[in-house]
Amino acid sequence: MQAVILVGGEGTRLRPLTSLHPKPVIPLVDRPFLVYMLEWLRGHGVDDVILSCGFLPTKIEAALGDGSGLGLRLRYVVEPEPRGTAGALKFAEDLLDDRFLMLNGDVLTDVDITAQIAHHVEAGAVGTLGLVPVEDPSAYGLVLLDGASAVRGFLEKPGPDELEGVEEFLISAGIYVLERSVLDLIEPDRNVSIEREVWPRLVGAGLHGHAARDAYWLDIGTPERYLQGSFDIVLGRVKTGLLGRLGDQGVALGQDAVVDGFLRGPAVIGARTRVDAGAHLEGPVVLGSDVHVAGGARIERSVVLDGAQVGERCELRDCIVAPRVTLGRGTVVHEQAMVGEGAAVGADCVLAAGMKLFPGVQLPDGAVTF
Repeated sequence: MQAVILVGGEGTRLRPLTSLHPKPVIPLVDRPFLVYMLEWLRGHGVDDVILSCGFLPTKIEAALGDGSGLGLRLRYVVEPEPRGTAGALKFAEDLLDDRFLMLNGDVLTDVDITAQIAHHVEAGAVGTLGLVPVEDPSAYGLVLLDGASAVRGFLEKPGPDELEGVEEFLISAGIYVLERSVLDLIEPDRNVSIEREVWPRLVGAGLHGHAARDAYWLDIGTPERYLQGSFDIVLGRVKTGLLGRLGDQGVALGQDAVVDGFLRGPAVIGARTRVDAGAHLEGPVVLGSDVHVAGGARIERSVVLDGAQVGERCELRDCIVAPRVTLGRGTVVHEQAMVGEGAAVGADCVLAAGMKLFPGVQLPDGAVTF
C-alpha cells in the first residue's frame, strides 16, 4: 500500500521548537515525530511513502533518509510554492498508484487504518475520510454521514443551533483512502484545498466516512498538545514502539544514563543523561540524551531535549526546553513556557505563562521574572 503524507507546513504554532527544524522531525519523546506515523503505517502494510515537502525539506530528508531503516521506501517531492492540500497531492500525481492513502503529517494516532481501507473497498468508495468523535465540535468542521456511511455534508465550526439532530460529532482525522480518479478533480499548478474544493464535489458521488471511535488521535500542532502527546506516549495511552522499553515502574533508561536523584515515573531518560543526587523528577517526564540535571533541581510534567543543562535548584513544570539550552541556578520555567534551542538563561530568572524564548537568546542573571 502507498501513502502520501503532507509535511509542507512551517509549524508556526510550535515555535521556537520549529524555528530551526521542520515539525515532522522535531523530537517527540525518543524519536523524530514523523517516525511514529511511519511506524504506524508500516504496521498496516504501507511500504511506499511519498513525503510532500515545503519548509526545510533537506532537513527532513537528512533525518529520515530513504526509509530503509524503517522497513519502507521513502520518496520526497518539494512544492515550488505552497499549493494547498489538494495542490500538493496533484504535484505528486506522477508517483501515485491507483489507490493510496493521503495523510496530514502532524497527527499522532493509532487508528486502525486497515479497517478503514476495508470499509473503502466494501463501500466501493472514491474516497473515504477517516473520522474521530469529539465532545465539543465548536472548534472543528463536522462531517455528516447517512446511515450507509456516505458523506451527506459538512458543518464548519457549528454553533449550538446548527447541531439539532446531529447524533454524533465526527471530525476529519486527516486520514484518507483515495482512488486515483480524485486527482481529475484538482486543477494543476495552483493552490487548491481538498477540504473546501474537492470533498464538496464528491458528496453524493462516492465520498464515504469511516469512524474510529476507540482510537487515539491528536494533532500535536501547539505547545499544549506537544506536551500532551509526549505524556500520552510515555503513559501508554497511544500504541507506539516505546511501550516495550518501559520497565515495571514505567521508566525507560537510555544507555549509560545515570539517575542518582529521586525519580518517580513514568519517564523516558535518554542516553548518557545524568541526574545528580538531590534532584527530583516527577513523571511524566522526558529527558533527551546528554542532559545534565544538577542537584536540587525539580522537574515535573516537562520535556527537556538533548544536551540541555539544568542548573542547581531550577524548577521546571509543564514546560518545553529545547536542545542545548543552559538554565542557570534557581531559574524557574513553568506554565507552558518554551525555551528555544541553544538559549542560555542566567540564574534566578522566571519564565512563565506561555513565554517563548527563541533560539540562541541569552539572558543574564535575574533578567526576567515574568
